[in-house]
Amino acid sequence: MVDVCGSRRRAQPDRPTRRALNGADGISRQPGRAHSVRLRWLRPATPDHALYKDPDLDEAEARETSLSGESGENGKERASRNPKIWGPDRFLTTLPFFDPRAWIRTTGDRFLNPRLAIVDASVTTAAPVLDFPAKGCGIYVINYLASRGPELQNFVVGSLIQLLCRITKFGWFDDDRFREVVNEATNFLSQASSGHYSIGLKMLNQLVSEMSQPNQGMSLTNHRKVACSFRDQSLFQIFQISLTSLHQLKSDEDMQVSVLRELALSLSLKCLSFDFVGTSVDESSEEFGTVQIPSSWKPVIQDPSTLQIFFDYYSITEPPLSKEALECLVRLASVRRSLFTDDPARSQFLAHLMRGTKEILQIGQGLADHDNYHEFCRLLGRFKVNFQLSELLSVEIYTDWIHLVAEFTTKSLQSWQWASNSVYYLLGLWSRLVTSVPYLKGDTPSLLDETVPKITEGFITSRFSSVQGGFSDDLSDNPLDNIELLQDQLECFPYLCRFQYGSSSVYIIKIMEPILQAYTERARLPTHGDVDELSVIEGQIAWIVHIIAAILKVRQTTCCSTESQELIDAELAARVLQLINITDSGLHSQLYTRLSELLGIHDHLVLLNIIVGKIATNLKCYTECEEVIEHTLSLFLELASGYMTGKLLLKLDSIKFIISHHTRENFPFLEDNRCSHSRTTFYYTLGYLIFMEDSPVKFKSSMEPLLQVMIGLKTTPDAAFRSDAVKYAFIGLMRDLRGIAMATNSRRTYGLLFDWLYPAHMPLLLKAISHWADVPQVTTPLLKFMAEFVLNKAQRLTFDSSSANGILLFREVSKLVVAYGSRILSHPISTDVYANKYKGIWISLTILTRAMTGNYVNFGVFELYGDRALADVLDISLKMILSISLSDILAYQKWAQAKVVMVFIPVRLDWHAFFEVEDMVCASAIDNLASFYFNNITVGEMPPSPATMNLARHVAECPNLFAEILKTLFEIVLFEDCGNQWSLSRPMLSLILISEQVFNDLKVQILASQPSDQVERLSQCFDKLMADVTRSLESKNRDKFTQNLTLFRHEFRVK
Repeated sequence: MVDVCGSRRRAQPDRPTRRALNGADGISRQPGRAHSVRLRWLRPATPDHALYKDPDLDEAEARETSLSGESGENGKERASRNPKIWGPDRFLTTLPFFDPRAWIRTTGDRFLNPRLAIVDASVTTAAPVLDFPAKGCGIYVINYLASRGPELQNFVVGSLIQLLCRITKFGWFDDDRFREVVNEATNFLSQASSGHYSIGLKMLNQLVSEMSQPNQGMSLTNHRKVACSFRDQSLFQIFQISLTSLHQLKSDEDMQVSVLRELALSLSLKCLSFDFVGTSVDESSEEFGTVQIPSSWKPVIQDPSTLQIFFDYYSITEPPLSKEALECLVRLASVRRSLFTDDPARSQFLAHLMRGTKEILQIGQGLADHDNYHEFCRLLGRFKVNFQLSELLSVEIYTDWIHLVAEFTTKSLQSWQWASNSVYYLLGLWSRLVTSVPYLKGDTPSLLDETVPKITEGFITSRFSSVQGGFSDDLSDNPLDNIELLQDQLECFPYLCRFQYGSSSVYIIKIMEPILQAYTERARLPTHGDVDELSVIEGQIAWIVHIIAAILKVRQTTCCSTESQELIDAELAARVLQLINITDSGLHSQLYTRLSELLGIHDHLVLLNIIVGKIATNLKCYTECEEVIEHTLSLFLELASGYMTGKLLLKLDSIKFIISHHTRENFPFLEDNRCSHSRTTFYYTLGYLIFMEDSPVKFKSSMEPLLQVMIGLKTTPDAAFRSDAVKYAFIGLMRDLRGIAMATNSRRTYGLLFDWLYPAHMPLLLKAISHWADVPQVTTPLLKFMAEFVLNKAQRLTFDSSSANGILLFREVSKLVVAYGSRILSHPISTDVYANKYKGIWISLTILTRAMTGNYVNFGVFELYGDRALADVLDISLKMILSISLSDILAYQKWAQAKVVMVFIPVRLDWHAFFEVEDMVCASAIDNLASFYFNNITVGEMPPSPATMNLARHVAECPNLFAEILKTLFEIVLFEDCGNQWSLSRPMLSLILISEQVFNDLKVQILASQPSDQVERLSQCFDKLMADVTRSLESKNRDKFTQNLTLFRHEFRVK
């Protein structure tokens, strides 16, 4: 028999279906062969479609024709009789039985793609099934493409190829013939038409993409097994095919050939971009690190023609093909160093890269295109990632090359608006070069002393030019408003400055002096004058401050002594501190004196006091600018949260004043509703400082401003409680208290807040809920505060054994949640259902979850003493859960998580592990239900309890419920990579004991789906499964069943 590749096919033994994708023994792994591709469509010929045959389909032609309407036998009957019909893991059995010939033959091209989309979606979601003719479908797709492919529209061809490659991936370990798809694609390349050649390249492109990217219907473990097998067996062969195609297509200028060039170049790029070691590279990111090329590729990578073909394609093609050629070069330049076993080979490879980039720099070909320009900058940036400075110096053309790169960098900096996203790679190259200079051995000059200062000055000058040039209305054009872009550019620049710190600092101070002088003069004027001119000055000052801050943040002990660096640091820092005085006071004298003479700074406390003064000034004077307030509070929090800086802050009089006088009069931003969200950060910072001192007296005095607000709200009559003044005061209070609660990280600090708040002020929260339950602007801050207050992080909610505080706290939680839930359920919601209802319910469930899992409440107390707190809160929480439709639950992930966790808490499941180990939680939940049913209904004594009767009635209404669950568990254990077999064995035993007849029926069904010669062996496996297992759910019996299940799974999956 001849397969689709024209090679002799060996007979394959039958095996259990739905076999896990686990790389079974016996798979032949042969190294990829180099294929010589011939362009035979230049002479007339007729494609030999006889190559694309499958012997199994020919032998079963009579049975196949029944599916196309020629026989009354339907497809399902044929499937049950033919044990050779099988498919990859969890593939398409929820669909009606599928015959590729029938639906392709009876479907027009315009309907083909939607149908393929349905099939593809079924593969992606991995529907749980047992049988499907995947091999026959894949072979028929190949036949169809061979006979009609060149006539089909591109989207139809693309969908067919995607289906073929998806089937190939899912069936990679199920049959050796799935791994021959590369040879099948090569047959297309050998045909006599450009259409077939194009289809062959498309098949290889899609196959590499499919193998490199994970699929929803396949576990990550199975994906890596398939990808590694594909990498070892086929990827190198495909890469060789792409190179051969590029060489043969290079000299042909035909229009059809241009399309093939694009496909061949794309195929090379996909091969070089393959995830070789399973790092799951983010395709949206441009950072991919080192390319881990296998060692077997070494001869091809070291071959000079490999690099040269991509340089040639860059020179002879137009964008976007030229960009793809550069992308291939970027990846080749990123090949791991260990691939080159000797220095001469690495040096030859580096010299070739330098010669190629030198020619591009000299001519400038293609660099007018932005994509080419960006990719070329990436290519230059990779030179110092994989190669050492000494290796660059050893190349003969280094002098010319480094001067050309420096000139190119300077021009790029000048073109700041056009090349702003590309400069990052160039600055990265230069920063890595200068940091390598101290480790350079030998006398060969690196020429960095003369090139780097020019680049440093060019960068600063270009940033000033960007301010003077102006921007469009789009704020994203301004690098100062693009935080990510600004950080990228300033990440590497400080190393260039510190390379020759003395000259760089002199240049910075030189250009900064006239700007500060101009700004000081403008500050003295009664009016600001020309707004545009002032905006330019402020922009230049902003750049200088950013640059100095970046330089001071980096410490470099090379190139100059530590003492000299500290002196220069002081000179630069002095200018920034002087600028603070100018911006705050508007006038100053003698700007340019030494730091100690100007500001009287003799120790770190004085300097820290200046910084705190600036923070206080911003919080007082910039209330209308949310961004300034946000960044100021971020700095304040960073200082307070540091152990040493926090202790130093407490010594400052300014901090003592802030802790005692945090009122709206002193900090107007607290009164501005636009900055309402910043209040939490402000009080979180104050809480850090307050709790650093172990003093209840200081704590109470610090809370005095908040106490006055609470007293004012408590004394407000009910008739006036719905006013806007009360509303905004209460919202601010809840945000403030939440910040204080977030700062309590120990039993001591939490106890201070709890004693201050309970019981005196808790009724205020309940009063607010009763008046404002329908206003989420009020309820959301309140509920978020309570969610933080009941969270037992760092075991802060640990009360004395004789204390009832935990129970009392839960009673307050119950009152609050019941009051909110009962009102929100009765309140009609017409608009924005998430903000007005779902969000509040989600936070309420979060509160209850944290309270019930905090381990500070003995819930048995409530039933013992007849307290309805627990029963009422559980009742209202379930009502809130049931009030939301299933579609909305699936639409809002946070709500769905809160619901699932809340449902599992009453049955004492480990909800902390739920988000990481979903199968364990689901299995435990099923086991609880099945065990309850078995113990109370199957073998239970009469009379049954109401709960037992309700469960029995529900199961009677859904008689197949337990059977379907048991079937699913068996499918997971037998046909998938089971991550935690122990957890799945528990519910399986419970379900088997509920109805042994269901288990026997399922056993018959599974055995009937297997090859006839395997039935007897597999039946014995089922007998061993229940060996020595009694009819009980005791721990000893469960452990025995788990042991049997492990052996059963192993023996069942053996060929």
